[in-house]
Amino acid sequence: ELIIGDRSIGKTAIAIDAIINQRGGDVICIYVAIGQKEAKVAQAVAVLEQFGAMAHTIVVSASASESAALQYLAPYAGAAMSEYFMAKGRDVLIIYDDLTKHAWAYREVSLLLRRPPGREAYPGDVFYLHSRLLERAARVTPELGGGSVTALPFIETQAGDVSAYIPTNVISITDGQIFLELDLFNAGVRPATNPGISVSRVGGKAQTKAMKKVAGTLRLDLSQYRELQAFAQFGTDDLDASTRRQLLRGARLTELLKQPQYQPLSLGQQVSVLYAGVNGYLDEVAVEKVLDFEKAFHGYMGASHSDLLNTITTTGDLSAESEERLKAAIADFKATVAY
Repeated sequence: ELIIGDRSIGKTAIAIDAIINQRGGDVICIYVAIGQKEAKVAQAVAVLEQFGAMAHTIVVSASASESAALQYLAPYAGAAMSEYFMAKGRDVLIIYDDLTKHAWAYREVSLLLRRPPGREAYPGDVFYLHSRLLERAARVTPELGGGSVTALPFIETQAGDVSAYIPTNVISITDGQIFLELDLFNAGVRPATNPGISVSRVGGKAQTKAMKKVAGTLRLDLSQYRELQAFAQFGTDDLDASTRRQLLRGARLTELLKQPQYQPLSLGQQVSVLYAGVNGYLDEVAVEKVLDFEKAFHGYMGASHSDLLNTITTTGDLSAESEERLKAAIADFKATVAY
């Protein structure tokens, strides 16, 4: 899954959150920093140490001060490590931060070797550069050990241009992309995910049953909300009731999806709060109170219904019985807390 967006928009924060969220599990994380400032890499390592995530994490760094050849080789070193653990039957998450700088390093090496330059001065085999790297992410059958490698490559865009050479190459290789938009970031929506441009080519096959059930229409709802929001800027007096309702719910869902840095949620927490948002339980809550509602709701569920959250997290499913319990829990919470 490709994470794509401009510089300083929160791409690395998503990577660190993903690594922190593997605490207590059996997943080995490999963070490959390519062409990053040494201070930024040190900061990322400090955060991982602070949250106890370095116990299951390997950091491979070829910083901006290193030679282009080292930056070119860094992701392949990380991939070799991931394949070592995969061969031993382990699950591995590898993050390439970022492949734009990797392509720059390869271009520099190729030009020094006097290889014929092509589009944007990249050599002709720049697509193969990334395809041979990303195709190493795989799942092995149980007969051969049952290990897996999941890759999260990052691409840095210039002024949000996803149609440039390297972005389009990597988009065509990956199973989908999460596009982070600068306007949303500046508007305080963090992570600044644009639901219209972000797509998945595997869809529900990569989701748990519970997440598929509660968030099946979420991306479409948010995309429609963004379109309606642009239209409604000219005035909402002439809008019909269903459109107004869609605008109200979309604003609350957008607020609900805001997430503080380094505070990942369990599957049970995600499913429970998204269920409340998608099914209209937050429609009467003021937009500015949604994050307070969410924080209090997580506290309530953790204190009074932790067994329900654990059931959803461990089974990955929201059964009819669990759904009824969740409905009752949301109703009880709304009855006791005024928002």
